[in-house]
Amino acid sequence: MEFQDVVRKRRMVRKFHADRPVPKDVLERILHNATRGPSAGFSQGQAFLVLEGEDLRKFWELRPMNNGVSTAPLVIVPMACKNVYLDRYAEPDKGWTDRDESRWPVPFWHIDTGMAALLILQTVVDQGLGALYFGIVPDNVAPFRELYGVPDDHEPIGAIAIGYSDEPEQSGSPKKRGRRATDDVVHYGRW
Repeated sequence: MEFQDVVRKRRMVRKFHADRPVPKDVLERILHNATRGPSAGFSQGQAFLVLEGEDLRKFWELRPMNNGVSTAPLVIVPMACKNVYLDRYAEPDKGWTDRDESRWPVPFWHIDTGMAALLILQTVVDQGLGALYFGIVPDNVAPFRELYGVPDDHEPIGAIAIGYSDEPEQSGSPKKRGRRATDDVVHYGRW
């Protein structure tokens, strides 16, 4: 699929064919592409928890969804690890001698992991599947960590349900709410 088609077709899918698993080679491509995103200092402070089968059933028990999303046969949880970035930028080639978080203008560990999540969403479209990115509510983070043995220094930035779409191509928010005009969001030189 051409890149512009991937961008044009990318949307959030909320209902999936439960009886159509994601092929292993497609999952491997999704995960490989997720690791190809930008990474400050090439820190590579992302991790991905892949949930299928019984592991995924437990996830939906922890975070029930009533709108068909739980029919997805696959969920990937991208996680950011701030410590990897702080350690990397304390190395001699970066010029900092400490792990002071205040040096960072924004939390690049979250930004880079968000970019990895977008690569997952784009790869899903390129492979002919659908996906939904959604949050893990704060009250569920500790039980999620405990259930899957997630280290304390890895922060889930959300979750991505993946599978074959079982909904009309034009549905959801875009059908009800138009996209903002480019002229309303792009500013050249000044606001």
